[in-house]
Amino acid sequence: MARSTLRQTVRVSIGGERLRLRFSNAFGGTPLPLTRVTVALPAGGRAGESAVVPETIRAVTFHGRPSAVVPAGAQVVSDPVDLPLVAGAVLTVSLHLADGRAPEDVTSHPGSRTTSHLAGGDQTGSADLAGATPVEHWYFLSGVEAEAPAPLLALLGDSLTDGRGSTTDHNDRWPDQLFDRLGGFAIANQAAGGNRVLNDGLGPSALARLDRDVLALGGVRWLIVFEGVNDLGTADVDAQESVAAELVAAYEQIAVRAHAHDILVYGATLTPLGGHPYDDSRGRREAARQAVNAWIRTGDVFDAVIDFDRAVRDPAHPRRLLRACDAGDHLHLSPAGYRTLAHAVPASLLA
Repeated sequence: MARSTLRQTVRVSIGGERLRLRFSNAFGGTPLPLTRVTVALPAGGRAGESAVVPETIRAVTFHGRPSAVVPAGAQVVSDPVDLPLVAGAVLTVSLHLADGRAPEDVTSHPGSRTTSHLAGGDQTGSADLAGATPVEHWYFLSGVEAEAPAPLLALLGDSLTDGRGSTTDHNDRWPDQLFDRLGGFAIANQAAGGNRVLNDGLGPSALARLDRDVLALGGVRWLIVFEGVNDLGTADVDAQESVAAELVAAYEQIAVRAHAHDILVYGATLTPLGGHPYDDSRGRREAARQAVNAWIRTGDVFDAVIDFDRAVRDPAHPRRLLRACDAGDHLHLSPAGYRTLAHAVPASLLA
């Protein structure tokens, strides 16, 4: 990334006259220099588009300075930028890194489901990127905040919320489709593919990242917890009963910590895994999933329950996904499946 421009697009859930950006160096071992940053609207309003509308390009500053250094393990927040956005709009963020970044020091989001573009030199002020290379990742950008009086819905999840199985550059993950259905609130999708509740894996566990990814955000009114299948799927078959009990204890802790911040916590049941490599011939993982779901449905820890399992399971084969909802691997959902999840969230919970 040395002497290069990184152009990324993200969808914002609420509109406003001004916005600001957050950049993260959470996993970097050395400081991250941001040489120059701009924002703009993408050509045609499209996600994954490398070109921007020239007259919308705005320079991003940090306490009035055009550059910033993000300390190792930390983040920086930009000054507010005057760029009116409507709810659901796509925003382009262009970042010039004069010094580049070693691969082991890159803080990124592999499951962006969105095309970013990498080009040589400082092209942050250019409408078109010359010689750009597409890549399906997000880098360093950890948040876009708009000045608007809207409540915030935070989502704690894994690849099912991150959108594996959704359509690249179409924003049809279930949180996107929930916003399309209801709107009127901001969404912070804090899901990470491969994430687990109890133990680190592809990134810190949900328990470890709860403070940074949810509780540190301003204005969170609701939290949906939809995570745990990777804990079951990666644990030994003979350990399923204890893992299920540990998941229950973890959900209790997540709720307690969120309630201390006056956040309503909604628990979502774990969706089917029958036919996926996580499924085992003795049915131990399925039994553990059913035990966890029974606790979610009948317990009194969550402020409400969202029954995703019931929404997408095959009534004739309840341990498997409906064929129309299955992305093909029997664990992740198709865009139609994600639409079903979005419609399974009662509107009254987000009123």
